[in-house]
Amino acid sequence: MSVLPALTVEELADKLEGTDAPVLLDVRENNEFAVCSLPGAVHIPVGQIVERIGELPKDKPIAVYCHHGGRSARITGYLLAQGYQAVNITGGIHAWASRVNPDMPTY
Repeated sequence: MSVLPALTVEELADKLEGTDAPVLLDVRENNEFAVCSLPGAVHIPVGQIVERIGELPKDKPIAVYCHHGGRSARITGYLLAQGYQAVNITGGIHAWASRVNPDMPTY
């Protein structure tokens, strides 16, 4: 079993401040996205990724996140198999809220 490329939320925060910021892909459901999200994130729920994959750029890295990292890991693997540059965000939005932005609403 191969290991998926991953970033911690701290590494993602650093990348978002740089010139090589990845595209953010939030794969959570609509009700989860309504509670909190990262600014500028593309929102494509897991169940819609196959039909909406064309909305994602193949020429830029994509940082995939969900609530804790499980769904985003599956989508990261799928995107890599389709030729995208994807990386899973370890711990998801929950880790972001806990370790990067404690003022972010959680659920």
